[in-house]
Amino acid sequence: MNTANKIIAFVNQLESPVISTAEVEVLNPLLRLETKEIVKTFYSKYYSDNEKRMAFIGINPGRLGSGLTGIGFTDPVNLENGCGIENSFRKKQELSSRFVYDMIESYGGVETFYKDVYISSVVPLGFVKRDINLNYYDIKELEEELTPYIKEQFEKQLPFLRRDVAFCIGKGKNLKFLNALNKKEGYFDKIEVLPHPRWIMQYRLKSKSEFVDEYIQTIKKYVG
Repeated sequence: MNTANKIIAFVNQLESPVISTAEVEVLNPLLRLETKEIVKTFYSKYYSDNEKRMAFIGINPGRLGSGLTGIGFTDPVNLENGCGIENSFRKKQELSSRFVYDMIESYGGVETFYKDVYISSVVPLGFVKRDINLNYYDIKELEEELTPYIKEQFEKQLPFLRRDVAFCIGKGKNLKFLNALNKKEGYFDKIEVLPHPRWIMQYRLKSKSEFVDEYIQTIKKYVG
C-alpha cells in the first residue's frame, strides 16, 4: 500500500468524536460525497509514492477551508487554482489558505511541497459553536474530552509520517498541547514551531514575505 492509499484509508475510517460539551457541533466534511472524492483525487495526485512526509500540524479544520474541502489549509479557490482540482463549492477564500498557498508557490509549487509535507491537525475534524469556528482548546472541557480521540488519530497517521520532526502551526495553546502530548507519547523526536497563518494575515500582513521565508527555511532544514 503506497502513501496515498495509506492516507486515503486513514481519512475514510475517520468517525466524528462523540462529545457532550454543550452547544458544540462536529464539522465533518467527509459526510459529503464530493469531499470524499476530492480527498481521494488530491492524495492520489500528490502522494502516490512510498515516501513518508513531515507532518504540518494545525489546530483543527475551519468551516471555510479544510472543513469544507477535506484538505488541510486548502480552501475551494486554492483547491481549484493551486491544485488543479475542480469543485462545486462556493469560491470564497480563507485567510490561512491564502498564506499557505503563497508560501507553497515560493517553496517550489504544490508538487515539490507535498512531496515533503503532509498537512494534518491536532484534531482531524473541526468544530462550530453557534455556527462559528471553534478551536479544540477554546473550551477546556472539550479539550479534555477529545484527548483520547486525538491520541487514537495520531497513532493511525504515524505509518506515513516521518518521526524525526514535525511542525506545529501556532505558537500558543496548540503548541502547549502538542508539546505535552508528544512528551508523553513520543510521537516525534522534535517539534518545530511556526506562527499561525491566520495570525500572520490578520496582524503581520506587511511582514508576510518574511514569514514565508521563515516557513520555507524551517522546513528545508529537514529536506534531503
